[in-house]
Amino acid sequence: MESDTEEKISKTVFLEGLDPRLLFGQNDVFLRTIEKTFLPSIIARGDKIIIEGKPDEVEQVVNLFRDLISRLGQGAYITEQYLNYAMEMVKEGGEGPAELIGDYQLPNGGPRRPVRPKTIGQKVYLDAIEENDIVFSIGPAGTGKTYLAVAMAVASLKNHSVNRIVLARPAVEAGESLGFLPGDIRAKVDPYLRPVYDALHEMMPADKIKKLIELGAIEILPLAFMRGRTLNHTFAILDEAQNTTPAQMKMFLTRLGEGTRAIITGDITQIDLSDKKSSGLVVIQRILTGIEGIKFIYLSDKDVVRHPLVQKIIRAYERFEKSRRKE
Repeated sequence: MESDTEEKISKTVFLEGLDPRLLFGQNDVFLRTIEKTFLPSIIARGDKIIIEGKPDEVEQVVNLFRDLISRLGQGAYITEQYLNYAMEMVKEGGEGPAELIGDYQLPNGGPRRPVRPKTIGQKVYLDAIEENDIVFSIGPAGTGKTYLAVAMAVASLKNHSVNRIVLARPAVEAGESLGFLPGDIRAKVDPYLRPVYDALHEMMPADKIKKLIELGAIEILPLAFMRGRTLNHTFAILDEAQNTTPAQMKMFLTRLGEGTRAIITGDITQIDLSDKKSSGLVVIQRILTGIEGIKFIYLSDKDVVRHPLVQKIIRAYERFEKSRRKE
């Protein structure tokens, strides 16, 4: 009964010259999502939004709209993913993520828009890459670990901070053996390297990638092919590092030469080695902690930027694993 008689308030948010369609989404889909999530009455009239409801609900929605307006002011677009992320942040802490993410962007040189961090975790990740020579990015699928690493590598190549990019992956997938795949060695390893190619094609035109590969400015290879090499003035990326052994991880890290930077990415919840505890990415966290110039970044399900259901799937698996451990 108390909730029925609780005093309601009304507040107004001004659009500050923004196109309402960018804020509300196609056919007002974002507006309906906000109403459904926070339960206030939202009325859009011209260049203002009138929000009416319980004080705490109204305050949250006002903060949300201010965050979305700030995000648009940074030159970014509001997506379903960003809206869900901002709503979750507002519910938890009262403020949205736009100001913390900022207007940071990387030119990708391709047909798409510049690369921007989409979550606070991604912004922390990019800051760590700029400030450290070696960065470990550990987190679940869909958090942009590889994508952002490749974006930073391409940017470094474009501004001549490095002379080449080397992208490596362990050729291990779900216990399958390369020997059972048909074709020559290239045909055997290419399927394992395809996600790296995909990320690269997001940044650069295909013809330019082909030319840079032919010139040796970009190398994409299985991790085993790096043994015995020294990488100077290189941006090196080791992807899917959870599937390395400790010896392979040591081998990769000791390839780094003068003027070289490295990013190591992986998801320790998806280890395909028979002995998961012997993953090089698991072990290395105990070995290199506290060394200046080396940074560990941990992304979470909040940083997932794929389909909204991916975040829910990851959380469901986490709950399942916790319940299984208790049993």
